[in-house]
Amino acid sequence: MPTLLIPRERAPGERRVAATPETVRRLGARGFTLQVERGAGQSAGFPDAAYAEVGAELTEEGVWELVDGVLCVQAPTAAALSRLREGALLMGLLAPHGAAELSELLCARRTSAIALELLPRISRAQPMDVLSSQANIAGYKAVLLAAAALDRYVPMLMTAAGTIQPARVLILGAGVAGLQALATARRLGGVVYVSDVREAAREQVESLGGRFIDPPSQEERPAESGGYARQATEAFLAAQRRQLAEQLALADMVICTALVPGRPAPRLIDEAMLDGLRPGAVVVDLAVAQGGNCFGTIPGETVLRNGVQLIGADALPSSVPNHASALYARNLAALIEHLHDPEQPGGLRLDPEDPILDGCLLAHGGQCRREDVVRPVARAANAIAPTATPAATPA
Repeated sequence: MPTLLIPRERAPGERRVAATPETVRRLGARGFTLQVERGAGQSAGFPDAAYAEVGAELTEEGVWELVDGVLCVQAPTAAALSRLREGALLMGLLAPHGAAELSELLCARRTSAIALELLPRISRAQPMDVLSSQANIAGYKAVLLAAAALDRYVPMLMTAAGTIQPARVLILGAGVAGLQALATARRLGGVVYVSDVREAAREQVESLGGRFIDPPSQEERPAESGGYARQATEAFLAAQRRQLAEQLALADMVICTALVPGRPAPRLIDEAMLDGLRPGAVVVDLAVAQGGNCFGTIPGETVLRNGVQLIGADALPSSVPNHASALYARNLAALIEHLHDPEQPGGLRLDPEDPILDGCLLAHGGQCRREDVVRPVARAANAIAPTATPAATPA
């Protein structure tokens, strides 16, 4: 029977796991043997005993040399990967953009690798869409962080001492994270305004009770490709910054979600715009790991600037490890089931012509299939249109 290894995550702060007892049972029914490193699910609330009860083989370190595949959250260490046998499969969030060393190691070992960040945004791949499932969590948690740090109530309150007006929330980007942030802020009672360059986002925003901010007028607004906005003109970006400056002056909470795959995050809030925020306001920057949408944010830190708290929220899914792991593991299980072929060595069919695999099969047969990703051409960050994390309903 083909064997899949679930290693314990070694990256600092990473509390998720790539398989849960639920997905171990699910894949076991397909004929896979699951090896789980002891303690792999402990931080996510899944004890070793729970894995053993559903048939997993518990191991101290994992026999990397013998397994047919490794399911991970973040890329394992080079030392671990060097133990993989030829033809084995690595699947996870491999941070492929600019990952030339990882690509060279995988090719040298003739190991296949699927980078889940590159999974195509097509209907057939929705059950496997890791970015969307994790962005949902990030959008939810971002609002909770902002609400906890805010110096005001979020909902309207009518008391004997008078009426408290609801907090005004500004969300930059109406993708998965932005729409979840909108829904969460509305549930808390905030009045929510959403900015996005895509006019098509209006319907989704308004359906959740948000107020869509019309993008600046322009004959040719940035087009959309794969759930992301494409390059915009500098005139359009300048007009949008002026518009945002007016909104920031009224905001109590600001949630930044604008990301462009493989490129620095667009700078939507500069230093001068920050000066317009009132003391006590809060900015949560979900794009901080890619340079940030907001001036002055630092990954994993909260910066106090003129009374405004700038929260660099770079790993929010890991702060909700139980549900983040449950969703992530289901995404991986769906992809494994799609690839399952009992007639193939290792029980998996890796067909580069498969529309789902075409873009995300990073390495295969000793060759890197995405040189454009692992050795990207540098582009100016300010030439990127501000948009959201991937669209909520991929076409």
